[in-house]
Amino acid sequence: MSSSSSAFASRDYRFFFASRVLSALGHQMEVVALGWLVYAMTESAFALGLIGLASFFPVLLMSLVSGHVADQFDRRKIAIACYALITLASVGLIICASIGRDALYAVYALTVLLGIARSFSNPATQALMPTLVPREALPNGISWSTSAWQTASIVGPALGGLLYALGPQIVFAVAALMFVSAAFSLFAIKTRRAPQKREPATLTAALAGIRFMREKPVILGAISLDLFAVLLGGATALLPIYARDILMTGPWGLGLLRAMPSLGAVLMGVMLARFPLERKAGSRMLVSVAIFGLATIIFGVSTNLYLSMGALFVLGASDMISVYVRQTLVQAETPDAMRGRVSAVSTVFIGASNELGEFESGMMAAALGTVPSVIVGGLGSIVVVALWAWFFPSLRKRDHLITPHDT
Repeated sequence: MSSSSSAFASRDYRFFFASRVLSALGHQMEVVALGWLVYAMTESAFALGLIGLASFFPVLLMSLVSGHVADQFDRRKIAIACYALITLASVGLIICASIGRDALYAVYALTVLLGIARSFSNPATQALMPTLVPREALPNGISWSTSAWQTASIVGPALGGLLYALGPQIVFAVAALMFVSAAFSLFAIKTRRAPQKREPATLTAALAGIRFMREKPVILGAISLDLFAVLLGGATALLPIYARDILMTGPWGLGLLRAMPSLGAVLMGVMLARFPLERKAGSRMLVSVAIFGLATIIFGVSTNLYLSMGALFVLGASDMISVYVRQTLVQAETPDAMRGRVSAVSTVFIGASNELGEFESGMMAAALGTVPSVIVGGLGSIVVVALWAWFFPSLRKRDHLITPHDT
């Protein structure tokens, strides 16, 4: 790979990558600690579910505003301000953990505050990254950035769990230090956007990202394909049931099962960074989602731990290809002035697929049984691929990820 196509050739991307790793680790550690803390306070599964809702709904409700803000103001400063707010919320969680059960509602309030901060930081950082690297290095930058998040998904929960043995205050304190470090990494970035003409804060301006996606079938097809495929094929929510009742293993087996999708995604991300997709990007995305559905079916019918682990590994690797193609297409096809709003809509779509996918899996399992629900979900993902190949021919026919007319 030439230095011009390597994102790490950019000094500012290196600082961005460090910020990405630190913030992702801090987030994953806090997610684990929040779950343990709330369950220790309440011993209620319903209370745990409320943590997920408190995290997701701010992203949904603030998406139009946060995207508009990311397109009108300095994205680097927005992300730094968000990390500062997250740090303050983490300090608040340290106090709540020290108080105990009486601080439960304060924990929920701080979780909402964390969700609001992330609703602004996500589109700002996603829209910032393409401005830090040459256009030909964009796929490489996306693959490394996504791999950093997947690696944090493995390391963060494990690190959070180990530190929790010393007390939840320690976890939140270490996470706060990581967010401070992430903010300083962004502060070191020297690249500045050219001054943008300010648009009035109107509903029309806020909805521009949605209108842009509707006018770009490649982007709409890629984002919606990921949404519906993951929504239907979200088998990971049922891993505790599979580990205990079907694969007859204990917590150690559940840990292995949970690690497999992220491990597959990380290794595929490294491969894509080294050997980027040169041609047939659209058809390869469709094939990867079909493989995702097939791997879901194999996992659903498996009664062998090692076969199940292999299926989840393939599931994570194929999903990484889909994420890589989707994010590259979105960033390459979207003008810089629109990237914040389009990234905000994309964040809601992907967040909805993960959160609602877990809800859908639980409801399907309750109605059909665990194994049939996973099989139906995998088949549904494959059906979605066939329908999207028909509905979005421009996505199916897309050859290069980065075309000469991209700006």
